[in-house]
Amino acid sequence: MRAFGQSQGGVRNEDIRFLTGRGRYLADILPEGTLSAVFLRAPVAHGRIVALDTAEARAMPGVAGIWTWDDLEAAGVTGSVWAVAAKDDRGVRGATPHRPALAREVVRHLGEPVALIVAGSRAQALDAAEAVMLDIDPLPAELDLDAEGAPIHAGLENRLGVDWQRGDAEAVEAAFARAAHVTRLTVRQNRVTAAPIEPRVAFAEWDGKRLHFAFNGQGVWNMKRELARALGLDPEAVRVTTPDVGGGFGMKVMIYPEHVALAQAARALGQPVAWIPDRAEAMLSDTGARDLESTAELAFDADRRILGYRVTTRFNLGAYNSQFGQNIQSELFSKVLTGVYDIPCALLTAQGIYTNTTPVDAYRGAGRPEAITLLERTMDMAARELGVSPLDLRRRNLIPADAFPYTTPSGVTYDVGDFARVLARAEELGDVAGFLDRRAESESRGMLRGLGTAFYIESILGEDSENAAVEFNENGSVTLYVGTQSNGQGHETVYARYLAGLTGIDEALIEVVQGDSDRIARGGGTGGSRSVTVQSTATHATAAKMVADFGHFLDEALDAGPFAFEDGHFRAPNSNRRPTLIEAAALARSHGRTELLRHETRAKLPGRSFPNGVHLCEVEIDPETGALQLDRYLAVDDFGNLMNPALAIGQVHGGVAQGFGQAVCEEMRYDADGQLLTGSFMDYAMPRATDLPFVGFESVPTPSTVNPIGMKGCGEAGTVGALPAIANAALDALWPRGVRHVDMPLTPQRIWSWLRAAEERAAP
Repeated sequence: MRAFGQSQGGVRNEDIRFLTGRGRYLADILPEGTLSAVFLRAPVAHGRIVALDTAEARAMPGVAGIWTWDDLEAAGVTGSVWAVAAKDDRGVRGATPHRPALAREVVRHLGEPVALIVAGSRAQALDAAEAVMLDIDPLPAELDLDAEGAPIHAGLENRLGVDWQRGDAEAVEAAFARAAHVTRLTVRQNRVTAAPIEPRVAFAEWDGKRLHFAFNGQGVWNMKRELARALGLDPEAVRVTTPDVGGGFGMKVMIYPEHVALAQAARALGQPVAWIPDRAEAMLSDTGARDLESTAELAFDADRRILGYRVTTRFNLGAYNSQFGQNIQSELFSKVLTGVYDIPCALLTAQGIYTNTTPVDAYRGAGRPEAITLLERTMDMAARELGVSPLDLRRRNLIPADAFPYTTPSGVTYDVGDFARVLARAEELGDVAGFLDRRAESESRGMLRGLGTAFYIESILGEDSENAAVEFNENGSVTLYVGTQSNGQGHETVYARYLAGLTGIDEALIEVVQGDSDRIARGGGTGGSRSVTVQSTATHATAAKMVADFGHFLDEALDAGPFAFEDGHFRAPNSNRRPTLIEAAALARSHGRTELLRHETRAKLPGRSFPNGVHLCEVEIDPETGALQLDRYLAVDDFGNLMNPALAIGQVHGGVAQGFGQAVCEEMRYDADGQLLTGSFMDYAMPRATDLPFVGFESVPTPSTVNPIGMKGCGEAGTVGALPAIANAALDALWPRGVRHVDMPLTPQRIWSWLRAAEERAAP
């Protein structure tokens, strides 16, 4: 295993700051005199606003201002909150209904912001919010995934938001016509929420010329662009910053309506304003995730090789398009549609449906867990129907190592892989041969044991270009400016360590600066497992440019050369001088060559990388209570060359934990009227440390060919693999008792019900 940086132990550079209470989280660093913002939210899922009277509230103590849609309209803030409309290979584009920053005439989901109240304190703003007279005439809440259901947006005939297709329908039809066996499976993905430890927080201030907007997001440049557009400002009149962030997981990528309304309030007041929601408000207003139902069909020939694959999926968009909502279960799903298997043809048809729920968007994996869960569960079912081992069926259909680069039916090119080697290592480390003995031991105690397998592949997403800048400071320190945004992944450590390894600069001298649109002109933010791969590629390019520039300078300044750079020093055959980069920068400063003190490069990846791996797990189920325990877990992953093994392991552990949460206990639930039933952690079950065993990890790398480091992303891999592995293990445990289908979440009540139903079916 090749690793850049330190061994698997050690403390991250940022940990000391966090562990000693010196983290700079937005709610803790607000300037004195900041006003408090509170949003009045829709108390029903669907209804027409018949009265909205703010007169009494405006006159209450401490109130600085109140904004409704009418106030935003009067200020010219009428544009739709930004979202991407999906477009398929046929040229069919999704619907683009208007999403206002504050509700306009109709509320379409519980918790939709209707009015913004700003006051001297949160208590005063809450009191004023209660004094706003809001009268809503309820309309039926449309909650099911029925494309032909009653529309919730004017101008649309039904609730179909996007009808997307990719693949060769004729080739797939022909493959199924000649198949010796077809396996069909329908899988429901439960709706979840990201629930980061730090809820969304935002701050805005206007100095009469420029807007400063701070939020705890995953990148600043989309926000800069969209606030400028929404408020009619020149982009240079907007500065966006992000301090430390307590978790994002995709949910904090988006521009939300609250951001636009808050920025306008600050501009109108000329005073700083902050919005700090509590957990209940976060549960109401954060984007949801997953929430889809998919049917897969796999066609096999007589030798159990896959001939074709067909998927139809219906997914919940929520009440409006969120930033990437239309693309998650269509474009991003398609990136890994056929997984690691050599499948000649495939077809994906995906329909996004509007419902009266909070909009649905990205969550750790964003389309990849959904696609892989469906495929891997269908592969397990096919193995049962064909009477072969799930591992053997997978092995028979893997893309061979000599087939790379390999282009999938979705048009995605995998650069490299050795899937058979990864599977063999997982089978060995997971002691698959000893499973039957462990199952027998569980049965001796009255327990049911199941083995679950999942072979995932993930496509690195997001912008394929990134900026990096290196600045040499007068005090001898170095600043590295990056275009991504840490949400807790350890970027400060890995970026500083990588630059130190490339240049010989002492890591302790390197400060990593992120999240400030004034300090680095462009960046792609964090999401889709892109950060370390793309950012390090940009850092690599910047370091190469910097070394070349300083080499040319030293040739002139020292009247020697040519200088070459090796092991942190410049050397020339006709000179005994061996300056470091720090010393070269000091010399450039003394010569007035200030242009050499900052180097910036934008680098573009020649292609995406594709982390992959096999997850094996074993569960025990108590048939008397339905309680499931995750007993063993192993992840054997190909992340290419690891820059920092400790951080990679941490990402896998965290991803598996979040996958376990969705697989076993988490679900956002609404009643028939669209009221949220899981609005707090009393009702929404989060996994606990005691729920998880130690997660084993081994790296079996095949270095990527599309970046200079040979690495692949790892941030979402744990979740992508965990969902199908755990679900497959649960069904394997329950199969001997007659249970033939499971869906997440695998709660005790649901498992107990499946077992009782199987008993009733088996009764004479």
